[in-house]
Amino acid sequence: MSKVLIIGAGGVGTVAVHKCAQAPDVFSEICLASRTKSKCDAIAAALPRPIRTEQVDADNVPELVSLIKSFQPDLVVNLALPYQDLHIMDACLETGVDYLDTANYEPPDEARFCYQWQWEYHERFKERGIMALLGSGFDPGVTNVFTAHAAKNHFDEIHTLDIIDCNAGDHGQPFATNFNPEINIREVTAKGRYWENDDWVETDPLSVSEVYDFPEGLGPRKIYLMYHEELESLVKHIPTIRRARFWMTFSDNYLKHLEVLQNVGMTSIDPVLYEDKEIAPLQFLKAVLPDPASLGPLTTGRTCIGCLIKGVKDGRELTYYIYNICDHEQAYAETGAQAVSYTTGVPAMIGAMMMVTSAWRGEGVFNMEQFDPKPFMEQLNQRGLPWTEVFPTDSTL
Repeated sequence: MSKVLIIGAGGVGTVAVHKCAQAPDVFSEICLASRTKSKCDAIAAALPRPIRTEQVDADNVPELVSLIKSFQPDLVVNLALPYQDLHIMDACLETGVDYLDTANYEPPDEARFCYQWQWEYHERFKERGIMALLGSGFDPGVTNVFTAHAAKNHFDEIHTLDIIDCNAGDHGQPFATNFNPEINIREVTAKGRYWENDDWVETDPLSVSEVYDFPEGLGPRKIYLMYHEELESLVKHIPTIRRARFWMTFSDNYLKHLEVLQNVGMTSIDPVLYEDKEIAPLQFLKAVLPDPASLGPLTTGRTCIGCLIKGVKDGRELTYYIYNICDHEQAYAETGAQAVSYTTGVPAMIGAMMMVTSAWRGEGVFNMEQFDPKPFMEQLNQRGLPWTEVFPTDSTL
């Protein structure tokens, strides 16, 4: 029995609260907090059990500390914006409470994705006797656990890792993002980056593509090389990896709109002066695009996220593919959010479960692959994200 404070009332927060509410034997008390309390109240009204809701500014450490002291949780689950990670970690340090998030810290004024800021908290968390678990979403998160599972059960050495994320859903909108538009567009328009031969190789944004044949009827789709933060932790903790890449699908329609928006400067994070006020064009674009939460009832189709891994076992070369398929409509029927939010919110809940039940414990700051994958993998099958593993004889990557 434990108390969990969840910060963030977007699509991921909606899913995580629903899933925590389904496990009263683990999460005996839940508090959902956001800058806009009415969002928390709307989520709470759809739950099968009562929870506490609060207003909090995740940029304000004293406010966070006051809420933590008031509710006295065993764990703070950060599902707010990546810009706010360090503020929430600071509040956890001050109050001596464990911390979990789903995405690494990003500075608001720089499109840079790096774990170093949070890794630097390790000694302070260790000295305080508390634990921080970073990246407990799907990618990062489940993909890290998939890789750890493969390393533990199927390989003596992993040599290449390709994380492949396909959203084959359709929301019918001319242009929309499936999660926070500002974060999504910053990620997509950043330079690509992958690990090869003990160094990072940089590419122009979306300049490298392949065609990958996805399983279970999704078929061949174009995938684009990007940078994603789990690559940074995985090559650190699994040093036999010689090459690690991340790929994602995009529709031609999405890329066409994105190109036009880039060409007219609307994806820039550099402030411009408009009517005597400074505003970043990307923040304005976020305000006029559809709210990702509104896409839930509109979205059909499925996602497929997995890891294609090559290496050696008993001196023989081996190719291995592990993946999850998630249906948008089924996710919405259960939680009121589409599959992109579902595939992040469910692992956030499972990671929280690992921590509060002490299945995963440590003092300091940790990434997902540093713990035993078995109990997490078992919960994926039980909590709505079942996985499939195959050993293909050939691969297009």
